[in-house]
Amino acid sequence: MSTTPTPEWLTLRDTAERLSISEKSVRRWIADGRLKAVRIGPRMIRVDAASIAALGQPLTVA
Repeated sequence: MSTTPTPEWLTLRDTAERLSISEKSVRRWIADGRLKAVRIGPRMIRVDAASIAALGQPLTVA
């Protein structure tokens, strides 16, 4: 039995809402490689929720 968690896949709209950005920005971030996504059909794209969590990096205060 595998213990690896099943990835959570989000729509572009859900991703945009979680990040408080536009769907156009989500598409741009996917194209730039900042978000991991898969194309399921000719028009259906899903974003890996783990890649959203990976965006957050702590700020270093100088």
